[in-house]
Amino acid sequence: MMPAYATRTQQPPLEGIAVTGEAVRHVAPEKAEFLIEITAAGASGSQALHNHQTKTAHIVQSVSTLGVQHADLQTVSLNVINAFAPVMQALPQYGVPQLAQGAINPFASPPALQPDVQYGAYHARSLLRVTVREAPRAGEIADALIKSGASLAGGVSYGAADEAGARKSAIEAAGKDARSKAETLAASAGKKLGEPISICEEILASNGVYSALRAQMPWAFGPDTPSAAGELEYYARVTASFRFQ
Repeated sequence: MMPAYATRTQQPPLEGIAVTGEAVRHVAPEKAEFLIEITAAGASGSQALHNHQTKTAHIVQSVSTLGVQHADLQTVSLNVINAFAPVMQALPQYGVPQLAQGAINPFASPPALQPDVQYGAYHARSLLRVTVREAPRAGEIADALIKSGASLAGGVSYGAADEAGARKSAIEAAGKDARSKAETLAASAGKKLGEPISICEEILASNGVYSALRAQMPWAFGPDTPSAAGELEYYARVTASFRFQ
């Protein structure tokens, strides 16, 4: 008796269309962020922390007149390290002493011990994130912080006040673009567009990433929207599949 095998029926190919929608949204920068570093030294760990707190208070006070509030300075990290260095010139010379043949002195003094290690200063170092609520004043505030004793720990980044809203707007516009393309292609084929089967987000880039990608691979992107200098850029691309009615 031959064993019975289940037969697999192949589904007919689904009639439909797949398209890619794109959208670019430009938003004027409304806020800026950058990192600063504050360092202070002391003879002990507690002294270094005290000096660091005093210096930080002075730095915060120096920019308070420019509209920077205490909540706009957020501590990212704070650590205290001890820098110590032995006095190298006082260390004994290492090596095997040279004695004459057969000359053994039982009364020789033992080799000199290493001197006590001399401990240096303690250093308290913090990293703070500065939020500037008025983007055009970022340079002015950064200069004031540097003059008061801080140092920049990176570049200045700009953003929209409603970052999530800007990204959502780009995704929604890309989805509408995909729908519009699908309707146009379906009509050109004498079909009517049905319900969507799948929608997949492929790319969501911001702050000039789209322009950089387009410059490297212009054939992979649709027509660009001209942007004004100083604007933030939010680019979204989605792929959608639709059935034919």
